[in-house]
Amino acid sequence: MRAIIQRVKRASVSVDAKVVGHIDAGLVVFVGVHKEDTRTEADWLAEKIAHLRVFSDADGKFNLSLLDTGGAVLLVSQFTLYGEVRRGRRPSFSDAASPELAEPLLVYLESALKRQGELRVATGRFQAHMLVEILNDGPVTISLDTAVTRSGRIKQELPAGG
Repeated sequence: MRAIIQRVKRASVSVDAKVVGHIDAGLVVFVGVHKEDTRTEADWLAEKIAHLRVFSDADGKFNLSLLDTGGAVLLVSQFTLYGEVRRGRRPSFSDAASPELAEPLLVYLESALKRQGELRVATGRFQAHMLVEILNDGPVTISLDTAVTRSGRIKQELPAGG
């Protein structure tokens, strides 16, 4: 899975002029699913997102996570994160998961995020044309890629029982 994470003051996703997901302060997570991803990658990503220290403490240092601040997550499916443009000008999406694989993994990622603690998780709509409104905070943008999980190195990073 590949994720682009942005710290926000508020964000929303609309489909057909109707808001389908919104949050106040927290993180917007654009996520693409790779064709070889499994629940292992989703669990790793959920743990990273929930514990990512990108919120400032009283001294202005990045020491707080979503769990510390009570922030929320807006999870937005974005297969274009696996767009490959090394050759030609039109992106190839051959590494992106099929909808039959991606949608259940995104649903699983949503539940894995909720299992991290008292996180509120809102979502966009899978395979819909979405309008995403974001009020960036910082801006703070982080990218994560779970390719390491497919190589086997992830097992050392997961907490016991994970």
